[in-house]
Amino acid sequence: MVVLVHGLWFRAWAMQMLATRIKRAGFQTAGFSYPSRRHSLPELAAQLREYIGQPQASVIHFVGHSMGGLVVLAMLNRFDDLPPGRVVLLGSPVQGSSVARRAAELPGGASLFGRSGPTLQQGYGQLPANREVGLIIGDKAVGLGRITGGFDGPSDGTVAHSESHLPGAHGKVILPTTHTGLVWSKRVSRQTVEFLISGKFLPDEAIG
Repeated sequence: MVVLVHGLWFRAWAMQMLATRIKRAGFQTAGFSYPSRRHSLPELAAQLREYIGQPQASVIHFVGHSMGGLVVLAMLNRFDDLPPGRVVLLGSPVQGSSVARRAAELPGGASLFGRSGPTLQQGYGQLPANREVGLIIGDKAVGLGRITGGFDGPSDGTVAHSESHLPGAHGKVILPTTHTGLVWSKRVSRQTVEFLISGKFLPDEAIG
């Protein structure tokens, strides 16, 4: 079983293309949908655990896009009663989002994020115990970051590469896509499937 968790301002439909491709690789999938601006990170972590319920699968993997990755990490660190599995984070600002911090200072900016604002500004960079975590990061700097002042280094347009860094992660791959494009890219899908299967990413030249 693979549980997919979307990011800010979206719902489960945003992960549907990725879910379809993961299904083609032989996995069952489930999409957790949540109101991303209405609740704090601890509340969202509890909601994700409640959504999973009493799992029938012997293995449960997680794929989280952007803020969804923070929800996954927080849930796995809080609840230790789930079957084993791997985690793939797609552009998750585990070290905190400078875009969120700068946007919150603009008139009306705080309302864009609601109660998720502190989560995005601070990040959540704690690895869950006994789970392999892989990072997929975009490298096309087109997105909200341009509006709020840009980045000093490489980014996916919304999250800087440095903000996606998670010490102790078991693998990282950088692909030519934007932050939003991470959930649509075929290359991201292939790398996600490979990590869920093997705990490793394909070499870049192997995915064409």
